[in-house]
Amino acid sequence: MSFQTKIKFAIVAAAAGAMMASVSWAETSPLMVKPNAPSEVPSDVAADGFKIAIVRQLNVGDVYQAWISGVEEEAARLGVELTIFNADGDNAKQALQLQQAVAGEPDAIVVGWGFGDSLEAGLAAAAAAGIPVVASNASIEASDIVTLVNQSEHLMMEGIMQQMQNDMGGSVAGDIIYVYVAGYRPLDMRNEIWNKWKIANPGINEVAQIGVVNANTAAQTADQAIAALQANPNTVAIVAPYDEFTKGATLAIQELGLEGKVKAYGMDISTADISVMTAENSPWVATATTDMTNFGRISLRVAAGEATDSYDGNNLEIPPLVITRDDLLENKVQNVNQLATVFPGLATPGLAEAPWMN
Repeated sequence: MSFQTKIKFAIVAAAAGAMMASVSWAETSPLMVKPNAPSEVPSDVAADGFKIAIVRQLNVGDVYQAWISGVEEEAARLGVELTIFNADGDNAKQALQLQQAVAGEPDAIVVGWGFGDSLEAGLAAAAAAGIPVVASNASIEASDIVTLVNQSEHLMMEGIMQQMQNDMGGSVAGDIIYVYVAGYRPLDMRNEIWNKWKIANPGINEVAQIGVVNANTAAQTADQAIAALQANPNTVAIVAPYDEFTKGATLAIQELGLEGKVKAYGMDISTADISVMTAENSPWVATATTDMTNFGRISLRVAAGEATDSYDGNNLEIPPLVITRDDLLENKVQNVNQLATVFPGLATPGLAEAPWMN
């Protein structure tokens, strides 16, 4: 069996304060189910119908489709009525949609991706209305009304860097192209680990930094990677910690016929990603990931739990796994459903599960 690292469960968060008319930022502490959490759906919720609004900044791509599928599955299980807003990457549109979501008076709101500065007015409106907000992969701080649900970004980045170190025989070195776009919480946190690895491994020579986030991320990243590879013929790896980045990097390596020379290290996984990783001579050798469908389930579950006063704390991090191309080939994994069977650590059914949810 090839190297495969299960990364530890890491949870960080903050005690949820009382609902206030303005947002008050808070320190973080672990989100945990209260000992006295309700064992049945509270009557005020059950009587009016359980409503949760989803406000997504990003919604195009395999990762986002898997995430919303999980949200919808968990909503069906818990009897939640969903209203879904898709901003198509437009910050101003998402800001307006958050205001619209608040006006709809749901029991809770999930913000998927997005930025705190553009959402500030909507978050204040949610606070004034007493509506709890769950920030899922969004660049929003924990507060008296905001609970964070995220992948453990630091551990994911550590995972692929450790895999690269293993592949290089114990020391990370050589010309490396890095893919990064600042301003997105997951990418910024992954970047923190990349910078630490560069300091700890002076043999790393970052010859180029590329990256773009838009509706054509993979294709435009591929164009940038082709140019960077041509300008830096001694490149040994592309570190591309987001699956759209990694798909673009893989395309570039294949376009130039460098499969035997340059490896791609990525992040996230989907059925489409698995197809890319398991293709003949694929340079995408490792990915660090959670199950994005499970991530969506947990995001919805936490929103439902916050609406029913089921938790203490306000931040939850989902533990990831590192999965290699060899893992997928040896286990004949072709889709994410098979992946969950082969790697049961991706499923976290008891995470944030309040008694009434059973």
